[in-house]
Amino acid sequence: MRFSFWTGNGQTWQDTLEGCRYAESTGWDGIWYADHFMPNEENVDQPIHEAWSILAAIAASVPRVRIGPLVAGNTYRNPALTAKIAATVDHISGGRVVLGLGAGWQENEHEKYGFEFSTVKGRLDRLDEAVEIVTSLLSNNRTNYQGDHYTILDAPLDPKPVQTKIPLMIGGGGRKRTLRTAAIHADEWNYWGMPSDIAELCQVLDAHCDDVGRDPAEIERSACALMFIADNEEKLERFRDTDFGRATIVGTPTEVIDIVGEYAEVGLDELIVPDFTFGPLERKKESMDLFIEQVAPAFRS
Repeated sequence: MRFSFWTGNGQTWQDTLEGCRYAESTGWDGIWYADHFMPNEENVDQPIHEAWSILAAIAASVPRVRIGPLVAGNTYRNPALTAKIAATVDHISGGRVVLGLGAGWQENEHEKYGFEFSTVKGRLDRLDEAVEIVTSLLSNNRTNYQGDHYTILDAPLDPKPVQTKIPLMIGGGGRKRTLRTAAIHADEWNYWGMPSDIAELCQVLDAHCDDVGRDPAEIERSACALMFIADNEEKLERFRDTDFGRATIVGTPTEVIDIVGEYAEVGLDELIVPDFTFGPLERKKESMDLFIEQVAPAFRS
């Protein structure tokens, strides 16, 4: 199983870079970055960096690890632009980009920045068209596409990526549409969830694969969960009964091994750990070390 580091986009560039370099040097497998322009909360004035700009800088500054947006909001960019950016960052990184793509969901930044929000159906329809366009541009000499939302006319995309194929990750847990899009197009699928959530949605994804005639084993599965990890109970007790509104792992390294083992049992290929709960940089490094030194080795051959 791979273990990747998700660095929050409200940090300074200097702290972001140091955290990512530390993750790479201590054995993490990937670095992910959210694609947002402002917080989805009352504190909308919190500084937030743009994802692809940061990813390009990480590509040039941090070796070895896979990098990508978790996930790029399709509503923020024309899909041809997304494909061009991904190919360019792939060159900067030497062939390490994963293109995470989703329908877009954060309504306040659509309103503030003037991006069309549409309906859930409208955003999912656009995502389906965008995936076809991006896939074609990254692999073909010319792309022509006439859809309900996008038109591409004899479009080139050169240079092509360094990788023969940039892995396409589809993010989201929509059972009818998003997971079907993943079944048709994705190389990887991602969702915020605990092992039971992932197991249930993997069954839905597998059923869509059967329906469209695709081998489910062709799609890697990844999950995100907040983490509180410490080597003594006193540091953990106040978090154990707290509802953080999303998947959360709380425990000592031994307890976290048990939870990660449950992810492994349901076939997870990658666990993505946000740094959102790890505190300031030096304390963050302590949590990162506890996980990568005491938990990850149990799942690496």
